[in-house]
Amino acid sequence: MLLILNILFVIIAISMVALILMQRGAGAQAGSGFGGGASATVFGARGSSNFLTKATKWLAVSFFAVTLFMAWYAMHRANPNAMDMDLGVMSSQSQVPAAPAAPEAQNAVPAAPDAVQAPAAGAVPEAPVEESAPATTPEAPQAD
Repeated sequence: MLLILNILFVIIAISMVALILMQRGAGAQAGSGFGGGASATVFGARGSSNFLTKATKWLAVSFFAVTLFMAWYAMHRANPNAMDMDLGVMSSQSQVPAAPAAPEAQNAVPAAPDAVQAPAAGAVPEAPVEESAPATTPEAPQAD
């Protein structure tokens, strides 16, 4: 039944767009006074406004009726017990209590006796100092 309603919904929407595009705008009335032709219309001398207006009105009513019915059907078809559904792995996340905060002593890393103390939090560390190479070059061995 839902497939039939979807097909009907698309057909109504396409035909409504086609009928709206076939209608004349408000500015078209001014051009008809200069010989633009009511005699050249397919729908007769009165023009197509009466037929197209009524057809568009009934297509719009049916479009909204099908839309409202499909929304009502989707709401009543929804699972009322959705809150009780098993979410698999994620369902256990809401039931696990938060882990207690570990004391500072457990997180502290023992420092080596000759290690340099780390800078305080927020302090900018100094750039490492490179040792320079000796200024003298080694002498070449002398030949005998």
